[in-house]
Amino acid sequence: MRLLFDKELEQLHLALINMGALVENAIEKSILALKKQDATLAKEIIRNDNQIDEMEVKIEKQCLRLLALQNPIAKDLRSVSSTLKIITDLERIGDHATDIAEITIRLANAKYIKPLVDIPKMADIARQMLRDALDSYVKRDVELAREVCKRDDEVDNLFNKKILEIIGILKTSGELVEQGVELMFVSKYLERIGDHATNIAEWVVYHETGEHKHLQHEE
Repeated sequence: MRLLFDKELEQLHLALINMGALVENAIEKSILALKKQDATLAKEIIRNDNQIDEMEVKIEKQCLRLLALQNPIAKDLRSVSSTLKIITDLERIGDHATDIAEITIRLANAKYIKPLVDIPKMADIARQMLRDALDSYVKRDVELAREVCKRDDEVDNLFNKKILEIIGILKTSGELVEQGVELMFVSKYLERIGDHATNIAEWVVYHETGEHKHLQHEE
């Protein structure tokens, strides 16, 4: 019975890793589409979000089945419960990639206020945070998970900088208000992605140590 449980737990972890790879790819493509104003790529991201949603539902069912049919010990309970939390954060990151893709479609024919610099930088940091959070899950590396949490301030600082920059531009050109607001939303979605990557890292710490830090990054 224990061997069967361990096998199913391993399948659960592999499914989460596959979901994480899809989500990371969605972030990368969403920013690429935004930079290139590529509406076709943006529409592909939106279509693919259904696959991420379906994976969340499938993994959730696997988790509930394990809890219902097996008799997990404390460490196993932490593993399953942290998996349930992590897939929720992954699904929300996928949603934010879709949100950015939808904005890309609306801005596809617009001339940008200025070249995109800080937004791609925010995206790179947030995506690396997610990758490291998932690596910490795979490797059970608590220190790497804690490093991810510390990096959230980098995304927050870039977000604040970008918002102030856009507000300054809008004060001088009322014609650009709509685009400015859309780019503010992109910045906010990236800031939220950083928050969710931090949540994932915090759940990895909980999974490995039982230490449950109160999460500050709820929707």
